[in-house]
Amino acid sequence: MTPTGPSDDATRPPADAEVVTLGESMVTFLPSRPGRLADVPSFERAIGGAESNVACALAAAGHTVKWVGRVGADGFGDHLVETIGSYGVDTSAVRRDPARPTGVYFRTAGDRSTDAHEVAYYRKGSAASAMAPATVDLAALDSGRVLHLSGITAALSQDCLALLRALTAPRPGRPLISFDVNHREGLWPDPATAGTTLLALARAADLVFVGEDEAEAAWGVTGGPEAIREALPEPRALVVKSGSAGATLFEAQAPGDRQPDTHPRHDTVTYAPALEVDVVAPVGAGDAFAAGFLSATLRALPPAHRLRHGHLMAAAALTAPGDLAAPPSRAHADRLAALDDDAWGRLRLGPGWTNAADRAQEEVPTP
Repeated sequence: MTPTGPSDDATRPPADAEVVTLGESMVTFLPSRPGRLADVPSFERAIGGAESNVACALAAAGHTVKWVGRVGADGFGDHLVETIGSYGVDTSAVRRDPARPTGVYFRTAGDRSTDAHEVAYYRKGSAASAMAPATVDLAALDSGRVLHLSGITAALSQDCLALLRALTAPRPGRPLISFDVNHREGLWPDPATAGTTLLALARAADLVFVGEDEAEAAWGVTGGPEAIREALPEPRALVVKSGSAGATLFEAQAPGDRQPDTHPRHDTVTYAPALEVDVVAPVGAGDAFAAGFLSATLRALPPAHRLRHGHLMAAAALTAPGDLAAPPSRAHADRLAALDDDAWGRLRLGPGWTNAADRAQEEVPTP
C-alpha cells in the first residue's frame, strides 16, 4: 500500500507534510511513586493524546508531520503546543479557545502483573471538544499525504463526530485516511452508539488499525483477525493487533479498489509476531505501533517490515514511563526489522534499548 489517497493525485495540491494528525492532546500527570491516586503525593507533568503521540513519534523518526487541534488559551495549552513542537511537529494550525480549557488527566503507575491502574480525566467541555468543520483549519487537514484520525475524537462531542464524518466522506483530493479505532467505552455519552459509529468511520477509511479486544467490545466480533476482516472488508488495508501475540495485515491486492461487501476480496495477508519486552508502562504502545507502521508505509517497505516497525515503535513506548518515548534510529530499526524469523523471535528489549550505542539492552538469547 502506498500513501496516496483514493482520489487521483492530480486532483490534490502538493503535500506540505507527509502526515497530518487531528485530535485532542492533554497535559498528563504521572505519579511520583506507585499507589492509588488518593495516596500519590506528587506528579510529574507530561503530555498525552493518541494523535499527537503519533505525530511526535513520526517526527522523531524523521518525517514531516503536522498536528491540528484546539487547546485552551491557558498555560497548559502553551505547554502542549511548545512540547509537541519541540519534537519537530508543525503546530501552526493549532487553534486557541479563549472560553474552554485544555484537557488534563492523572494516572497511576499501574501494576505490571495485572495492568491495573487508575486514570482520572478532566476533559469534558475542553477546547478540543469544540472541534468542528467550522472551528478547525480544513486546508491544513488536507495538506498531507496521509491524514491520521482516531475513534477517540468521535467520542468527544457531536461536533467532533461531525468533523470526522466530513473528513472521511468521499471527496475530491482527499488524502489517504488512516484510522485507529481506539475504542474507549468510557468516553462515549451513549456507549450503545459507539460500535455502529466506529464501524461506519472505519469502513470509510483507507487504512485501519484495530485490536481484537476492541473488535469484540465494539462490534461483538470474535474468531480472530479473519473474522474482523469479514466484518470490515472496505478498507484497502487493515491491521489487526492481537496484543502480545502479534499483528496481522490484510491488504487488497488491487490497492486502488475498495472492497464492498458483495465483491470477492483478494487480500495479501501478512503476520508478524510481537517482541518480548520488559514493560515499564503500557500506555502509548498502540499509538507508537501506528506511527511505526505509517513510517514504514511512507518508505514503501515490505508488509512484514511495516508490521515489525510497528512492533519496534511499540516496544520503545512500552519500555518508557510516559506516552512518548525516543524511537530507535532509522538504521537501528531497519537492522532489527530485517532479522530472520528465528533471530526476531529471540529478540528481547528492555529500558534504554532505543539507544543504538547501548547494545547491552538488546538481548538476543542463544538457543
